[in-house]
Amino acid sequence: MAPLTATSAAREILTRLHDVMASRSAAQTKLNQVVQIIGEALDTEVCSIYLLRDGVLELFATRGLKQAAVHVTKLVLGEGLVGTIAENVETLNLDEATSHPDFAYKPETGEELFHSFAGVPIVRREQAVGVLAVQHREQRKFDDVEIEALQTVAMVLAELIAGAGLIDESGSGAKGNRDNGPVRLAGLKLVEGMARGRAVYHQPRVEIEHTVAEDIEVERHRVISAFAKMRDQIDGMTREAEFGVAGEHHDVLAMYKMFAYDEGWIRRINEAIDSGLTAEAAIERVQQRTRMRMREIADPLLAERMHDLEDLSNRLLRIVSGQLGTAAQLGLRQDSILIARNLGPAELLEYDRRRLKGVILEEGSLTAHVTIVARAMGVPVIGRVKDVRRMIGDGDMVLVDGTAGSLVVRPTAPIEEAFEAKMAVGQRRRAEFAAMRDLPAQTKDGLRLELMVNAGLRDDMAALDVTGADGVGLFRTEFQFLVSATLPQRERQQRLYKEVLDAAGDRPVIFRTVDIGGDKALPYMNTSGGADEENPAMGWRALRLALDRDALMKVQARALLEAAAGRTLNVMFPMVSEPWEFDEAVALFEAQRKWIHARNRAVPNHIRYGTMLEVPALAECLDMILPKLDFLSIGTNDLTQFLFAADRANPKLAERYDWLSPAILRFIARVVRQTRAAGVPIGVCGEMGGRPLEAMALIGLGIDRLSITPAAVGPVKAMIRSLDAGALRTRMDDFLSRPVRSLRVDLTAWAESNGVAIT
Repeated sequence: MAPLTATSAAREILTRLHDVMASRSAAQTKLNQVVQIIGEALDTEVCSIYLLRDGVLELFATRGLKQAAVHVTKLVLGEGLVGTIAENVETLNLDEATSHPDFAYKPETGEELFHSFAGVPIVRREQAVGVLAVQHREQRKFDDVEIEALQTVAMVLAELIAGAGLIDESGSGAKGNRDNGPVRLAGLKLVEGMARGRAVYHQPRVEIEHTVAEDIEVERHRVISAFAKMRDQIDGMTREAEFGVAGEHHDVLAMYKMFAYDEGWIRRINEAIDSGLTAEAAIERVQQRTRMRMREIADPLLAERMHDLEDLSNRLLRIVSGQLGTAAQLGLRQDSILIARNLGPAELLEYDRRRLKGVILEEGSLTAHVTIVARAMGVPVIGRVKDVRRMIGDGDMVLVDGTAGSLVVRPTAPIEEAFEAKMAVGQRRRAEFAAMRDLPAQTKDGLRLELMVNAGLRDDMAALDVTGADGVGLFRTEFQFLVSATLPQRERQQRLYKEVLDAAGDRPVIFRTVDIGGDKALPYMNTSGGADEENPAMGWRALRLALDRDALMKVQARALLEAAAGRTLNVMFPMVSEPWEFDEAVALFEAQRKWIHARNRAVPNHIRYGTMLEVPALAECLDMILPKLDFLSIGTNDLTQFLFAADRANPKLAERYDWLSPAILRFIARVVRQTRAAGVPIGVCGEMGGRPLEAMALIGLGIDRLSITPAAVGPVKAMIRSLDAGALRTRMDDFLSRPVRSLRVDLTAWAESNGVAIT
């Protein structure tokens, strides 16, 4: 064995296996021949194949152990050395098998004669479906050459036994293996809602149909061609102007480029082809090694780089196989639940909204761009769901409960019936809300509230008519920047803003100037405050960035002013910390208005300037800024995390601090008192206002305008129309004086006793 290389050893075995796989022999006969071929080629006394059947690893074929043990010896996952290999999807190489803590003696096999042991997992679709093991009498570890050959052969075996129908691809439900029964998974709730549909992967899995090469040189040229195409793609991305600046995205592309030109990676793929694998199988073989290495890496930065290499491997595999395109480009054929490691907002918008019912992400956060867009689209999203590729098969039925942050895969009929009943209740309630569309958001005691929607896309404007909302209280202009591959030019911005105003008609639209930077980095701009910016939500973003990059804000100001010519323009500035920032922003807009007017072009009839109160520092300067404001809007999302010093993207803190805690309610109450005394209209835009109980509390504090997601308009309007606002407002001081962790219990009890619809 010593003169052999891993390549030549594997090639010798694969050459002989090719004939076995092509024959018409029975599956058992083929496996019996396989263990003989491997044993002879590696000159090992024992070669055995264990396959996963009904969640148990069963000895299917052996050379060297007692034949009477075939189909008799069985191990559960985690039992013995074979069970450990399958459970952990790892390789074992031992000079003395009995010294391993997981060793389990099976007397019917006669294995007490053998000391050394090596085993590799037989992997298909990233899960172990069997184990290939070899043993020697002498006490020695197997050479690296032999292990490499075994790993390559195991990959081909997966195709052979799958073709013979021997693979139990349903798995066992242990450590990431799928089973036929229902599986309940939990994650981080990013966008609420319920949905059912078939699992569809954003980047469909490339099915490798043939692993053994007919002509090695043909396979080599296929890989060379795929590498050239992939490098052209990466080089093209790097050359494009929007990627030409320094920053995190540039670094990511530089890392991709380094991997794309890495000679070691290319060499390993060529060696796999030399061993007799097809181009696809060679790429997958090297990728399997990468995954095994990733399981051993503790350094998160290095592990992330290995993920980058895997992403690039998937790109190469799609190119060489010709299976290009995302699921969006291929088209959804039925109600679908999209599954991805992560998504960009532009990628999400490519999907057919009629068939995209929900999204499941392996990563994702509350502040991710895709979360913001999905919320605007009304698509429920659950993030940070582990091992989705192992737990969910393409085409599996999936039930998504975004409200609970959980999902059920392959549900039983009773589970699905219960889920549909729960969905039906929601649909009936939505029908009830729709019936209130043309009714005013007016309390029982006659208080008329402004109930507005948040928007960010042209298509969102349809929500005004669907919900009967009074207008758009927050139009997030950064959406156009987030979903664009390049910086939107003034003409594009102006066209969008005019279309939005036209769609709104005589209903007001409050445009928030662009809130980018920090945790909303753009790939075509260096919007980071520096590589060491550890807290991006409180970093160089929003108005801070816009005032520093005043050319960006001047372009947006002109676009807004020209789009609103002859109308009233409502402009709101985000992330204002001190009055001078508001003053500078207004001065910039006014300078652009004068510039347009001086050229005899139409300008808005009236401009109303407002600000968001997100930074607590601004509350200490209200007396200085209120005389300058036409309106004030409290942004509860950022305000809450800043007030509590709690990152809302951190799952450990996301629900720790209640919106109905005395701290946040007292803060808002103080702001409301000051703004009302100054005669400045005040509203709330943020998730807090979209929850009926929280919205009730805000009305009790004196808030008269709420801007919320379209889906929340119905429930909140139902609450408003069942509420006696005067009665609640007389009780709020009493509630706020109570030394409790949260007022949720007290407010819920009051609502229930007064017949307020908060459910």
